[in-house]
Amino acid sequence: MQILTGLSNAASLFLVASGLSIIFGVTRIVNFAHGSFYMLGAYLALTIANYPIAGRIGDTLTGFALSVMAAAAVVAILGAIIEMTVLRRIYRAPELFQLAATFGIVLIVQDVALAVWGPFDVLGPRAPGLDGAVAIGGHYIPEYDLALVALAPLVLAGLWLLFYRTRWGIIVRGATEDREIVAALGVNQTWIFTGVFALGSFLAGLGGAVRVPREPVSLLMDLNIIAEVFVVVVVGGMGSILGSFLAAVLIGQLKVFGILILPEITLVLVFLVMMVVLVLRPQGLMGRPEPTAHGGGHGEERPLAPAGPRLRLVLFAVAAMLLMLPVVADRFTLVLMTEILIFALFAASLHFIMGGGGMVSFGHAAYFGLGAYGAGLAVVHLAAPMEVALVLAPLLSGAGGLLFGWFCVRLSGVYLAMLSLAFAQITWSIALQWHAVTGGDDGLVGVWPSAWASQPAAYYYLTLALCGSGVLSLRRLFFTPFGMALRAGRDSPLRADAVGIDVRRQQWLAFAIAGAMAGLAGGLYAFSKGSVFPDELAIPRSVDALLMVLLGGVQTLSGPIVGAFAFVGLEDWLARLAYWRLILGLAIVGICVLMPKGVVGAAVDLTGDRDRPPAS
Repeated sequence: MQILTGLSNAASLFLVASGLSIIFGVTRIVNFAHGSFYMLGAYLALTIANYPIAGRIGDTLTGFALSVMAAAAVVAILGAIIEMTVLRRIYRAPELFQLAATFGIVLIVQDVALAVWGPFDVLGPRAPGLDGAVAIGGHYIPEYDLALVALAPLVLAGLWLLFYRTRWGIIVRGATEDREIVAALGVNQTWIFTGVFALGSFLAGLGGAVRVPREPVSLLMDLNIIAEVFVVVVVGGMGSILGSFLAAVLIGQLKVFGILILPEITLVLVFLVMMVVLVLRPQGLMGRPEPTAHGGGHGEERPLAPAGPRLRLVLFAVAAMLLMLPVVADRFTLVLMTEILIFALFAASLHFIMGGGGMVSFGHAAYFGLGAYGAGLAVVHLAAPMEVALVLAPLLSGAGGLLFGWFCVRLSGVYLAMLSLAFAQITWSIALQWHAVTGGDDGLVGVWPSAWASQPAAYYYLTLALCGSGVLSLRRLFFTPFGMALRAGRDSPLRADAVGIDVRRQQWLAFAIAGAMAGLAGGLYAFSKGSVFPDELAIPRSVDALLMVLLGGVQTLSGPIVGAFAFVGLEDWLARLAYWRLILGLAIVGICVLMPKGVVGAAVDLTGDRDRPPAS
């Protein structure tokens, strides 16, 4: 019974994961919007099945099957439109901007679904003719679950025939192996990408549509599924459909048996599996090692240089304005600016390993959350004052950076990013389930500043001093021998190694420094809110940091600061509106399409004031 239940869960997971794997294999896009396509497939199947034509379309098994396929087809069309109107315009931009654009699409789809279908969970109809149960060994399993178990191998066989027995499939496999050679042979890659994205979206929509009889349809379906889908794709091997099938079966079985054997680690189990696979076999069960180049490029690297006279003048003016702010600002503005300063340090810490070390982290919230919990635990369990807690916060998060970074620096590219995500999710799971220490969902409350810093103006000045010092320290590190060695390892690891630079050690130390700075930001955030919750370790917090860095500009030192001010300020202003996610998502997509170097990078290009290294 447990095996069959695990297989039925694995079936829909495989459908969604295979679509994401196909998209990544050809386009190299880590598509955050894939969960949104899954959610849309469920909503559309529900709507079509309930449409009144001589009763309801879904009242018969044939009608239900048609509603499922029609929903998947509509999602495929939507996916093709998104690829043609958004992603096609930024294929030549850095790959991370494509990731940011897909997250903007997530926000847009969220509010569109809210406007069309409402905020409440909706129960879908049972599949006619498959609404009974089959007795197996004295127990009963739903017929629909058995149908899903049969569906997954059929889809796998269909995909195998498509990719190995059709000309289009052979071209797609060629593009997966070497896009430059395929282009040199005269193949129009533009339409290949569109077709692949439509196929992947179809599979995601199909995965969502077949879930309608098994679970309520809700606005949380997208984020609930995307983490597991990433796990399946990484464990199976990026770009491998058979690997996705095997990994989905493995994850499905681990989940159902984990609930029986070790229910307390159910949340963390799948991420432990991903961590072990990435450490032992980074390319996954059936994947191949990441190619060194994918075509499309990352754009020209902007050389970094110390601040020139004009930039110094701007920095002094900004510093003066920030120092004078409590004199003219009200309480709300001070609280908001305190939060912006905290997130500026958080974004700068991520930029330190991304811009300086070329290491992308999807789990930077782990260090922010560790710092917040370090401060919270010190206050709640040790009765420590704020001053001591703010020392312990970066120490704990820096230790986390040393531990996680030791494993992460052995990988590169998307595999490093996924391993960082696994560590963050493991940390989040521990915080969520270790109720006796962390408070679980109830969090840690009563984390208040000392009496001298309890007023908004005083705490603002404390935050300004600590965050400003942290940002300036990170900026200064870029131009020390350590920072230059780190950038050398980013630009050419082989040459750096040849001249005696221990690239991994430099990157490992960078992880620890970035973790400590993110933890300081987390500790300040805990005292600003008076509480700590597991959300500070969750995926959305990591995505926030990525968006701040990307929107400001990865290739500029001021980018993460400007990105933090823009993102947090815009989010706060839009949160007062009914459909703020829609507007924010449109803004993110617009910036990614129109300013692929970020706000600061676009401003520098517009003025022609490109930073240059000082003359030797």
